[in-house]
Amino acid sequence: MAVDEFNLRRNFIQEKIGDGVAIIFNAKEVTRNNDCSFKFRSDSYFHYFANFPEPNSVLFIVGGNKPRSILFCREKNADLETWEGFIYGPDLAKENFGFDETYSIEQIDKIAPKIIAKFKKIYTPLSVNQNSNKKIQSWIKSNKNQKRAGIRSPEMIVDLSFLADSMRVVKSKNELLLMKQSADIAAKAHEIAMRKTSPGKYEYQIEGEILNQFMQLGAKDPAYLSIVASGINACTLHYTENKNLLKDGDLLLIDAGCEYELYASDITRTYPINGKFSEPQKIIYELVLEAQKAAIAKVTTGNAFDQPHKVALDILVQGLIDLEFCQGSLDQVIEEKLYQKFFMHRTSHWLGLDVHDVGDYVDDNDKSITLNIGNVLTIEPGIYISPSKTIPKEFWGIGIRIEDDVAVGEKNPQILSINAPKEVNELENLVGSFGE
Repeated sequence: MAVDEFNLRRNFIQEKIGDGVAIIFNAKEVTRNNDCSFKFRSDSYFHYFANFPEPNSVLFIVGGNKPRSILFCREKNADLETWEGFIYGPDLAKENFGFDETYSIEQIDKIAPKIIAKFKKIYTPLSVNQNSNKKIQSWIKSNKNQKRAGIRSPEMIVDLSFLADSMRVVKSKNELLLMKQSADIAAKAHEIAMRKTSPGKYEYQIEGEILNQFMQLGAKDPAYLSIVASGINACTLHYTENKNLLKDGDLLLIDAGCEYELYASDITRTYPINGKFSEPQKIIYELVLEAQKAAIAKVTTGNAFDQPHKVALDILVQGLIDLEFCQGSLDQVIEEKLYQKFFMHRTSHWLGLDVHDVGDYVDDNDKSITLNIGNVLTIEPGIYISPSKTIPKEFWGIGIRIEDDVAVGEKNPQILSINAPKEVNELENLVGSFGE
């Protein structure tokens, strides 16, 4: 995205904090083992306002009479660059990312106390990094120690997320384009996985096909650990071992999304490993698909966030009653939550820079948030049937979830992941078709 969009975000925060200063730390590099690190990924709040991709960096957004943005980052270092690659340094950071001032991170303990001394309030995301909060406290303490010299200290630290989350939950046109690209890449990866699925392969082999497609199509990272769950494994919602053999007659549930320019996709598809749904599998699949389509139709402006869930729940529960898996009226089964052994999660969550993105779900009156243009959420109903004496054996081990990424529309929802096949005939034609 263009520098202008990040400048606008910083300007908006400057107006909101008034006579205050916002401080946002980027993530740190994390050791994997011995002297090897995990791949670095910027903190989402930091990226949202800074768009600066290096660790060991801190952004100050200064309000008041002299609003400005200040970045502290690593110095240019030829020796380090020989080993680890390009480093912007303060001068290039200012030139390329639109900051008003830039300094070496080595100067932060000298300069930061002077910046914060002018303000009563410091805003920072309190839940992100406890070490960063300790650093801010050290600057405050430094100022307090100089109280007799007339140095002021801020009176309070305020959680920036209350302001930032309301911004992040409404995606700009540029963000929506990135999320559509992320969803398109993930959709293609799911399609390739379908084509390459067959009995006798292992779950991890299908996961490898998905990860390969992510990278081939320009998404360097998954948005989360991929779930590739065959048979009864699909009844474990966060199954990630992905080690079992794919068996003829079982279903395969794949929950996999990628990050494109740090924006996540989150898609789930379920299909028969041998390319043909059994009758019990088809009954449950079509029930979940009906619920999902009805829920997606409710992703429009003016509807409540929980309305898609309520619609999906009504359809799923009525189906479970018709199958005699649940006993009682629709209202009774829902009120007593008798359905929860088959459907135990919500239908939606926000999506964005985080796969479970920030943003409130209820307002100050505990009412479900109203959907607006720019919101993006998942729609992912499911049914999971563990072995039970009260359930016919032919349904045992059926775990089905169908998930799409949906942007709120004025009249019609925009399904970002629309290119991922999910109709019964599409799946039966695709599965195992690689090389035909």
